[in-house]
Amino acid sequence: MYILGISAFYHDSAACLLKDGEIVAAAQEERFTRKKHDAGFPTHAIQYCLIEAGIAEKDIDNVVFYEKPFVKFERLLETYLAFAPKGFTSFAKAMPIWIKDKLFQKSALIKELKSTLDDSVDWSERLLFSEHHLSHAASAYYPSPFNNAAVLTLDGVGEWTTTSLAIGKGSGLQVVKEIHFPHSLGLLYSAFTYYTGFKVNSGEYKVMGLAPYGEPRYADLIREKLTTVADDGSFQLDMSYFDYATGLTMTNKKFDALFGGPPRTSETELTQREMDLAASVQKVTEDIVLKLARGIAKETGERNLCLAGGVALNCVANGILLREKIFDNIWIQPAAGDAGGALGAALSTWYLHHNKERVVSTERDEMKGAYLGPEFTDIEIETELTDCGANFKKLSEAEMIEEVASVLADEKAVGWMQGRMEFGPRALGGRSIIADPRSPMMQKQLNLKVKYRESFRPFAPSVLREDVGEWFEHETDSPYMLLVADVQSDKRLSMTAEEEKLFGIDKLNVPRSSVPAITHVDYSARIQTVHADTNPKYHAVISKFKEKTGCSLVVNTSFNVRGEPIICTPTDAFKCFMGTEMDVLAVGNYVLYKEHQDEALKVNYEERYELD
Repeated sequence: MYILGISAFYHDSAACLLKDGEIVAAAQEERFTRKKHDAGFPTHAIQYCLIEAGIAEKDIDNVVFYEKPFVKFERLLETYLAFAPKGFTSFAKAMPIWIKDKLFQKSALIKELKSTLDDSVDWSERLLFSEHHLSHAASAYYPSPFNNAAVLTLDGVGEWTTTSLAIGKGSGLQVVKEIHFPHSLGLLYSAFTYYTGFKVNSGEYKVMGLAPYGEPRYADLIREKLTTVADDGSFQLDMSYFDYATGLTMTNKKFDALFGGPPRTSETELTQREMDLAASVQKVTEDIVLKLARGIAKETGERNLCLAGGVALNCVANGILLREKIFDNIWIQPAAGDAGGALGAALSTWYLHHNKERVVSTERDEMKGAYLGPEFTDIEIETELTDCGANFKKLSEAEMIEEVASVLADEKAVGWMQGRMEFGPRALGGRSIIADPRSPMMQKQLNLKVKYRESFRPFAPSVLREDVGEWFEHETDSPYMLLVADVQSDKRLSMTAEEEKLFGIDKLNVPRSSVPAITHVDYSARIQTVHADTNPKYHAVISKFKEKTGCSLVVNTSFNVRGEPIICTPTDAFKCFMGTEMDVLAVGNYVLYKEHQDEALKVNYEERYELD
């Protein structure tokens, strides 16, 4: 049986295909269209899934949409009525769109399926709908290595729900508690994302990265004025400070007055105020997540916790949750946002609609390292690179590994495209830019000369799983870069008295450890553990780098520039390579050096994509 899951029409559209409950393929639409956070119908992602499975459209037994559009419309309408007449302007803008495009989304979906797939199939007979937070919960529980678990989902908002608790036992999964809109931890965080001058639904991770530069000076103010949190972690927001329920902005004048001025304008200079605001909302978020977790553990008695929803991408909060040992084990869906809803919708249909038995492997989760996207043969790689006008050499795999490890040791930045593309927002060694973490200037150089992004943004390490404890205060698997831990004390560098006095961005250029390129200002790092069984090439190149340098980790950042989706194809890789100051490109076993390329093929990637 083939089940196709779809998420679309809000942000991060995606498709996922199951064969008899096993994940065959999954991908976000943005990777194909080159439009970041593409919300359109995932035509290309669906076509890829079918090609990967080698099936025709008629072979699909069910198509499942990740939420219920009519319930979302109901929430929108009731919200406007509850806040009337305050939200009339927003209401007047939203209603025509909803009535025209979204209220009748079932018929719109059927139309898209007929246009994208086989128009002779009666898709109305095969189309099903899941609930938004059930989709999130299913994406977290069913691929996890647990026979039973509590499942916590946290995001902006689904239909009505912003936070949910579900219990998974065997094949069963039941949502037992919910917090409803407008009370939302995700939207609280997004409000501060907006207020500090970053783009909502895109810049939240920047706020998380900015937080260590500040002090949580406003945390008590947030607790006192904006939030009411019960002992079990359930919470409410004081909506008099927010406009997202009815307005065209996240915050309002009352919010401005509370925090001492209007929102920062995008791309203007960051001040200590923004850093302190970021630190404050991060601290409050961490505290609420911990309270929720303690309440869930006490109420359910479960020892395993699964997480999904956009807030589950807050790897700092996840790391604290792990270290607090509230649960024996935690597992986080790598595509925790709306893209992962496509996977959850398909899985919930397999287990709950079709009542299929679940068999759990305790050795590894069912995500296959999240390497679920397209891969390319040698012939396809060579054809695309040739068509691009690239100058390349083909090596054996062993020769390619040796060469890449050598140039990494020589402090070169390498574009690394190998195997299947990752599903979710993180590059995990399939579509990555990698570099030497020992270089004291690498963090700044990668930000300004390769990624063309803000200088404060930290980079993550990819570390051999077997060596993670040598470098970090962390012993467990972290294959999806969703846990933050501190660098081991023996790897840290002490700060001078003068350096200790520095504030904010001034801390940036002070080396914090023997691997400064991946060590954040608070001595933390967002860890990816690399496993030989899920990504043997990536494991091999880091092992070879270790052999040459004694260092068993590399810098890993996504293969893209700011505003661009992560690359998908060899053509994408070459264009990005030629548009940045990357030194070397490795696509499969093909290696390219920048100095050997035609100067005429260079492009200005810095201004190619809209800033996120």
